[in-house]
Amino acid sequence: MRRRILAWTLIALTVSVIILTCGFAASEAKWPKTSSNQKTNSKLKVDIGNSSEGYFMAAVASKNKHKMKLRVEKDGETLTYDLNNSGKFEVFPFQLGSGKYEISLWENVSGKKFSAAGKVSVNVKLKREDAAFLYPNQYVNYGKNDQVVGMSIKVCRDKEGKEAYKAIKQYISENFRYDYVKAATIKPSMLPDIDTCFTKKTGVCQDLSAVMVAMLRVQGIPSRLVIGYADKIYHAWVVCEVEGKKVLFDPTAAVSKSKNAAKYSVERYY
Repeated sequence: MRRRILAWTLIALTVSVIILTCGFAASEAKWPKTSSNQKTNSKLKVDIGNSSEGYFMAAVASKNKHKMKLRVEKDGETLTYDLNNSGKFEVFPFQLGSGKYEISLWENVSGKKFSAAGKVSVNVKLKREDAAFLYPNQYVNYGKNDQVVGMSIKVCRDKEGKEAYKAIKQYISENFRYDYVKAATIKPSMLPDIDTCFTKKTGVCQDLSAVMVAMLRVQGIPSRLVIGYADKIYHAWVVCEVEGKKVLFDPTAAVSKSKNAAKYSVERYY
């Protein structure tokens, strides 16, 4: 009887720990979700039901064997993404702030030639201007059950704000290394690979930055994966907002034990 009571006590304690851990994660992390507010135009399907939260979902209306690109335009600025042709939604940020966006689909018809295959317009009014930097998206792609999420919760337990940022920065700096082999073979169109980078504890600049951004966002810290130039080298780094102040951190420089670039020039961010 005593053994049974002890066994049930251990089970109850384990369940309590899991509930507490999941509750903590749920209180900070934000997750994209589909809505009933969807627009379909020609071959493009867009879910804009959560635009005030800083993101939309897009997909081709049906499976397509051609290469597809998604173009997002606002106030003269244009961002272009490769879109999967499976018909499944992917998440994209409204990172250019509130205002009118044009979202268009482009289909590869021959060689390097693309043809317009659908367009959707949406007026975005964000709840907060940094809303896009709190959710996963195509470039910073992570899910509830991913290792990176669990580690963010573990590293930052009982910490928030500046202390959480410091804990994540220390974790990245001490546990990862730069992948020189991948750097020599990577293709320009490759997206950051958070899962592989986290598992192997190695990656190129965009992988390392995406891992850190994911960990920060899980803690409710608005964070950007920034792509541009560090001096004259094409590069990726992190900019986050910690207790009202924007902070730049270069994970590649940290894991390589090298100095930050003298000048960072922003091209785009996600």
